Amino acid sequence: MSPRTSRNIRLFAGLKEAAGRSHMPLECPEGATPADLKGLVAAAYPEIASLADACRVAVGGKFVADDAPLPAEGEIALIPPVSGGQDVDRAPLDTDDDTASDRSRSACLTTLALDSTQVAREVAMDTAGATTTFVGNVRSHSRGLIITHLDYEAYRPMALRVMQEIVDDIESDVEGARVAIHHRLGRLVVGEAAVVIAASAPHRAEAFDACRRAIEALKRDVPIWKKEFDAQGGSWIGQGP
Repeated sequence: MSPRTSRNIRLFAGLKEAAGRSHMPLECPEGATPADLKGLVAAAYPEIASLADACRVAVGGKFVADDAPLPAEGEIALIPPVSGGQDVDRAPLDTDDDTASDRSRSACLTTLALDSTQVAREVAMDTAGATTTFVGNVRSHSRGLIITHLDYEAYRPMALRVMQEIVDDIESDVEGARVAIHHRLGRLVVGEAAVVIAASAPHRAEAFDACRRAIEALKRDVPIWKKEFDAQGGSWIGQGP
């Protein structure tokens, strides 16, 4: 039998809520893959078995392929599907990540209100002939329900790093482009901005392309989740059952 080591698995959003905890211990055999890990989680913690299979696994803030051996060291996190792509008590911010704002060169996670003018100012440059700004707001209706507010949660260190990687990839691929991404966390009411992306480039086609690529990558790869609240309660978006 392969040697087993105890790993501490970090949970977020609906997983954390279903398990009633943000971390859980798990005995993992040497050479286990993320696919193995999810099977072990489902067996040991049946309360989240239906959610675990849809998750991606990150170690040390980086995604690991389902068939690759888990690194021997580094924080393991189960990453539920993020909140993009889908048309009172509040879920608190993760207590490990309770600072108001985290910043990298071109990305920001904050509990403070977003300012689209300021984000656009961050990408201003003399060579830019066009600047495109995308603002994602909290809407009043979703899934046929009237929304009262949202709560956003993030795996903050990983989310900030991936946001900056998205910016770096776009800027290296789109000639002359400069991009900034700001995302809000915590409780937001209808009409407030949840995300602001600004992209500048010498020409409008490149500015539009950079901005579109940024929001699509953000919604696909950045570990940020939202919980929608209506009169009947709250539901995590993008996580299946």
